[in-house]
Amino acid sequence: MNFALPALLGFLIVLPGFLFRNRLKRAEQTSLDYSPFGRVVAEAMLWTIALHVIWLGIAWLVGQPLHPDALLGLLSSAPDLQKPAVADVSASASHVFLYFVSLYAFGFVVPTALRVAITHWRLDRFGAPFSAVFRFYGAPWYYLLTGADFEAADEPDYISIAALVEVAGDAVLYVGILTDFFFDPDGQLDRLVLENVSRRPISRDKTGDDAERFYAIEGDYFVIRYADVVTLNVHYFKLEVATDAAEMPVGPDSLR
Repeated sequence: MNFALPALLGFLIVLPGFLFRNRLKRAEQTSLDYSPFGRVVAEAMLWTIALHVIWLGIAWLVGQPLHPDALLGLLSSAPDLQKPAVADVSASASHVFLYFVSLYAFGFVVPTALRVAITHWRLDRFGAPFSAVFRFYGAPWYYLLTGADFEAADEPDYISIAALVEVAGDAVLYVGILTDFFFDPDGQLDRLVLENVSRRPISRDKTGDDAERFYAIEGDYFVIRYADVVTLNVHYFKLEVATDAAEMPVGPDSLR
């Protein structure tokens, strides 16, 4: 227990910073960064220090100041230092419990709300006044495949994807409306989910025959593995009401 208590206390102390950073950041990579001096650890430690400074200040204002001797005793592995420190903490167990529970709740709820607000008001949009502060630099595919860099009034109604895929030694162009996309644990684009998909073998371009160049693919959704994609074209579409009230075409047929 002499060594387990300091380790447990250290974990409880730094956890709010990691929790706050994880809920605030939008990152495509889900695999852990084990570098001890990596950006993830550095940012989390800064948040940890900032949160504890704020919470200790609040505790001091309400008459519950920090007792450094008790904290150092808990972090020590010496039994003669741990026992009185544990006794001091036990005497104020309810205050200590409230301190950490409120800190964890803040570290989960507040950054989540901030991320939603940043996304809703497009504060991270490229070209926005404070985009350098609010932009999620760990999510480049998010901006490309969602149209998040557009102003709210210019947000695309749908996004067309044209993917060139090599199939059995032949290049085939798939065109469809982007429905969803997924990443692998390393943050690389893994799959694209399309609907209203049509395909066209590139070899037909050599014939010069434009008739029936695209062939519709039956099915509700079409999944493309990004590892099989040679090139990827992203096209944003904004629908407008025609002056003659004619119905605007939607789907791959309108892209030919």
